[in-house]
Amino acid sequence: MSNFRIKLSLFLNYFVFAILLNSVGIVIAKSIKVYGVDEKQASILEAFKDLPIAIVSFLIASFLPRFGYKKAMQTALIIVFFGCLGMRYGDSFWSAKLMFLSVGVSFALIKLSVYSLVGVVTETPRQHSALMSSIEGFFMVGIASAYFLFPAFYSDTDQRAWLNVYLLLAGLVFLSFLFLTFSGIRIQSETAGSDWKDDMKESIRLVIIPLVLVFIFSAFFFVMIEQGIMTWLPRFNEKIFSFSEKLSVQMASILAISLAVGRFLAGWLSKKISWSVIVISCALLAVVLLLAILPQLKPGGQVVVLSSLSEVPVLGFVLPLIGLFIAPVYPLLNSTVLSHLPKSLHSPMSGLIIIFSALGGTLGSRIVGILFKNIGGEKAFYFLIIPIVLLIISVVIIQRLIKKEEAKKTTISA
Repeated sequence: MSNFRIKLSLFLNYFVFAILLNSVGIVIAKSIKVYGVDEKQASILEAFKDLPIAIVSFLIASFLPRFGYKKAMQTALIIVFFGCLGMRYGDSFWSAKLMFLSVGVSFALIKLSVYSLVGVVTETPRQHSALMSSIEGFFMVGIASAYFLFPAFYSDTDQRAWLNVYLLLAGLVFLSFLFLTFSGIRIQSETAGSDWKDDMKESIRLVIIPLVLVFIFSAFFFVMIEQGIMTWLPRFNEKIFSFSEKLSVQMASILAISLAVGRFLAGWLSKKISWSVIVISCALLAVVLLLAILPQLKPGGQVVVLSSLSEVPVLGFVLPLIGLFIAPVYPLLNSTVLSHLPKSLHSPMSGLIIIFSALGGTLGSRIVGILFKNIGGEKAFYFLIIPIVLLIISVVIIQRLIKKEEAKKTTISA
């Protein structure tokens, strides 16, 4: 029962932050329209979100077990509560930057806690993979919710009406805080190092492990792919398919839904099929999908703005389905590496995962934003094939390193 309450709390917190964290694509599109910035300027919002995640994760990853996972999650919820209110009443591009700054700092605390606690409430690598995929899948459900929640507040007569969504989000954050506080959860953390310097050394020492080193590059490449697509898909829909602003956001929900379905399926498939086979197969299928669809797209192909689902061309539905193929990659990669490390190292390892994921997300979004402005959206998405290929190479190397490590253990035990 205790583990059930912990798991439920992890799912709820992740759901709330999924809506906030991945609304960046929606806010970028709104900032371009309402605050008059261009694609290159708007892409800086990704950095305001991701760089704080990287910095906070680096500074506190090893220290977190001593501070306490529950306290860390409560602190995160308080910070982002005021970030939401600041966005609602600030009503400027700067308030959007500060809001994502608060989300970034808070999400670092949430994600570190969640990733560390998955190891606490599971016993085997397969259980770890299944729970990790389920949590990440539920995260995608939260993202999909955002694509319907935000447009519900759009107004043709009041271009500021969409900001009212942040009052609702602040309310959800408050409810999440109350649930966490009064759920009766008591979490026994692993013992941390003797002081902050020891904690930092422990995190840095992890980087010299070959498996960890290759993995962090894999995480970097994956998030570059995911955020490059997710952040810019609403704008892509508007510019390439000539969807209305509201329809552009709603159609982007197909990507989040397909990511959620893909991760839930990955949790089931990982019990039966090798993680590396799933990841490599899915990555190859993602490349095939991009190469099949992008050559058929032309900017401004529609003269009339499309505003209903019945008018959406087939390609508009097919492109977001790439989420099915990239979905299994991240949770399976994370679970594989975490489950092959001692539980005492899960917090610092989670810190490295989050740091390089954040950097990959920032770089991917920034590059796509610059390419979007200079060469057009349909050509910008070709860039994503490069990190997909690099990801496949990294997975092959990781699998070889794991087999080599397992062979050593077998030899020693014999």
